[in-house]
Amino acid sequence: MFVKERWEKIIASLYQNGSVRVKELAEQFQVSEDCIRKDLAALEKDGQLKRSYGGAVLEKINVHKEDVSQRINVNTPQKQKIAREALKLLQDGDMVFLDISTSNIEVAKEIIRQHKKVHVVTNMVEVMRVFQTSCEAVLTFLGGSFNRGKDGFIGSLTVEQIQNFRFDIAFLGVVGIDPYQNSVNTYVLEDGYTKKAVLSCTRKAYMLCEGSKFEQEGNYRYAGLDSFTGIILDEKPKKDLEKALKNYELNIYYEE
Repeated sequence: MFVKERWEKIIASLYQNGSVRVKELAEQFQVSEDCIRKDLAALEKDGQLKRSYGGAVLEKINVHKEDVSQRINVNTPQKQKIAREALKLLQDGDMVFLDISTSNIEVAKEIIRQHKKVHVVTNMVEVMRVFQTSCEAVLTFLGGSFNRGKDGFIGSLTVEQIQNFRFDIAFLGVVGIDPYQNSVNTYVLEDGYTKKAVLSCTRKAYMLCEGSKFEQEGNYRYAGLDSFTGIILDEKPKKDLEKALKNYELNIYYEE
């Protein structure tokens, strides 16, 4: 087999499974593990993948320049699936934190649609606007330093307010997730501090995650996957990814 043909098959496997392992590739192609490592190094240099411990994952996209306004109407059906799964975890009487996340806009709409009697705390303006309609939920809105790109309040004053609460459950957005490096990322430092504060003040925390988030990366690691109770996805994860997530004893939710 020619080298370029082997590279094409490696990339195809990455797109199919999300990651590849050096040992398995060496067995598949009947070459040495050193040969595979050189292949992966060449493909990484070409920008087609990112090497990880024992293998490689797809090269990730940094979306730190995208504002909420650019993402609010993107992947809406997927976010609605996530919201429906999130609502299954809510009980009447819960105090729930909805952070800055376009998926949480759909969670807010679903809370109203299902007439949930919960106390919602949020720092996102668009989530607050959803609750301007008549509903059975109670809303508390947190202030702080306004970030127009994030459409919400973040920073030390917001963190100070969060620390006065004890949430039953929190739904947190992510920019990117890397289960192979135990990294959950965002792209604004102050947003990361805010999310960290929520994690320290909640009984249960769940990541809201479209499948594309495994192909993206942020600028700031605000937590590990093992800081969360579970992850809510828009679809069933591929076997390799599911195995990686379960290494952190996460509860995995998706709409069947």
